Amino acid sequence: MIKPTTVLGQPAMWLRAPDGAEATVMLHGGQLVSWIPAGDQERLYLSPLAMAGDGEAVRGGIPVVFPQFALLGPLPRHGLVRDRAWQWVEGATRGDVVIGVLRLTDDAATRALWPHAFEAELSLSLSGLQLDVELAITNTGDSPFTFTAALHSYLLIDDLKHARLAGLYGVRYLDKLSGKTQPQELDPLGFAGEIDRVYYDVHAINPGPLGLATAMGRMTIQNVGFDDAVVWNPGPVRSAEIDDLPDHDWQRFLCVEAAAIGTPVTLAAGQEWVARQGFTV
Repeated sequence: MIKPTTVLGQPAMWLRAPDGAEATVMLHGGQLVSWIPAGDQERLYLSPLAMAGDGEAVRGGIPVVFPQFALLGPLPRHGLVRDRAWQWVEGATRGDVVIGVLRLTDDAATRALWPHAFEAELSLSLSGLQLDVELAITNTGDSPFTFTAALHSYLLIDDLKHARLAGLYGVRYLDKLSGKTQPQELDPLGFAGEIDRVYYDVHAINPGPLGLATAMGRMTIQNVGFDDAVVWNPGPVRSAEIDDLPDHDWQRFLCVEAAAIGTPVTLAAGQEWVARQGFTV
């Protein structure tokens, strides 16, 4: 079942698989903001103070980051697509799986900031206890371009201090708080507050999925086509400085992001790049 709905006053699509798994994706930002596996509970965090509209990025869910991660370039933070209206392309139920596809193409406003022609397509599929989110970027212009990208996934948890993330042992990371680069020495990784790390070439060390354990249960996170991973939480001090995040809600989520950062992607005219992040509970 697929039907239109609204989230934060913006158009959205609600999808339900035959087994009861549900997801909601906003056209604003092409942003998935809810995922409830079959017979389970909400698994994505959406800030109760989240806002949506022109120039507003929604705090929570799975924001799409393209063509620039964070402030690693001249563009606005996290690029151009997370605060723009995407188009709903299609939705369908195929067997036990429900799918949805959204698309965004360049326009005069994007080209004023980033002078390239592109098509971004976000596809989601869900059934049972699994969700897959795929991002495809196509160079529709006549000259090459280079970009970084991420799926900035906010995963709902009960208490950050009790969460553990496994699968990153030995992976080299940049600690953006200290500026130091070093290998991960603990596995699983625990959390005491603010964390902001970019893990490079994760699959070169660990080709398997990451594992997130909380009191809500276990989740596996599989990135395909994304070489890197970002682990982020603002902690109590930074959280108090973020207007669209309640002061204490830093304890209720962990961002485990699929990313292409360390080695930016270059696409020749007509080429396509595809990458995916999958979750299973």
